[in-house]
Amino acid sequence: MNKPYSFSNEQMNGIVELTYANIINQCDNLKKNTNCPNEQIVALLSVIASNFAIKPEKNGN
Repeated sequence: MNKPYSFSNEQMNGIVELTYANIINQCDNLKKNTNCPNEQIVALLSVIASNFAIKPEKNGN
């Protein structure tokens, strides 16, 4: 049984591995084509990650 928020072995050896490689490749392309520093790539990835973060519920205050 999988733990919550984990990928199966099949996913890890398939779509997850492919997605990871694609993200790395596209980040390398950004650096090469824009000459941006690693920090800018990290900031971009942080913004993207924040779109998938669980948003806290408001208390109604």
